[in-house]
Amino acid sequence: MDTGFPAADSRDDFARARRRAVLARLAARLRMREGDVDVLLPFDEVVGALGHRGEQSLGLQTVELDSIVGSVDRVTGFDRQFRPTSDLTRRRFERLALAVRRGEDLPPVDLYRVGDVHFVRDGHHRVAVLRALGRDVVAARVTLVRTAVDAGSDLRISDLPLKGHERLFRERVPLPALLRERIVLSEPNDWAVLAEGVEAWGFRRMQERARLLDRHEVALEWFSEEYEPVLSMLREAGLHPGDGAQDAAVYLRFAKDRYLVLRTHRWDDSVVAQLSLLTDGKRRRD
Repeated sequence: MDTGFPAADSRDDFARARRRAVLARLAARLRMREGDVDVLLPFDEVVGALGHRGEQSLGLQTVELDSIVGSVDRVTGFDRQFRPTSDLTRRRFERLALAVRRGEDLPPVDLYRVGDVHFVRDGHHRVAVLRALGRDVVAARVTLVRTAVDAGSDLRISDLPLKGHERLFRERVPLPALLRERIVLSEPNDWAVLAEGVEAWGFRRMQERARLLDRHEVALEWFSEEYEPVLSMLREAGLHPGDGAQDAAVYLRFAKDRYLVLRTHRWDDSVVAQLSLLTDGKRRRD
């Protein structure tokens, strides 16, 4: 919006952005959305959960503003969309908005890139002003941060415990990337339980062979000789819905029942038949 008076327009820019932040919080409450949906992601906590693996300077790049959802600074005065959450940022915001409206170029911002998202090292107000003025991109000096687990564009603070457990699972069960992506769990503790199960399976395998296996060998053999065959047996018995995204949860569920109820580590037709009876009984009770 432009009235032809840049100073007045820059004040309106802040007022609109501030109003949008308030309305967004109100809408989130009315829709009963989770409280961290619009919270700026904290860089240190995210990288700590995902597992820092190194950094690389990518130089000057053009970055989409929508991908900037976090900050190195825990107290910035902005929400996840870089709308001001208090009046403390007003003076600097309005000064930068005035500069942009007058056609002045802003210096590049400094960003960390983690997976699909970016975190501001320097330039919070520049990002906020450009977003408020409807810009799509910003010039940025970007540093790539490599992590053990990637950050998706929908990452939230409440996801970090789950991501942290996923990272630990990958360290304990180092599968190749293509196989690793086929294991998905939605509960943090399930990652720990599955890792314990894989390690126990590997220990039994080493006892059978009377020789040591490293973690990579255990992970590969568990996946090909235990995980995939068991899922095939469960599908054939009608115990698996067939959705690949549920593979790990289905395997974990029946592996628990097999040991807790049947007291065995064995997988064969008789065990699957007993698990089928157990499942049918649970369904009737429900």
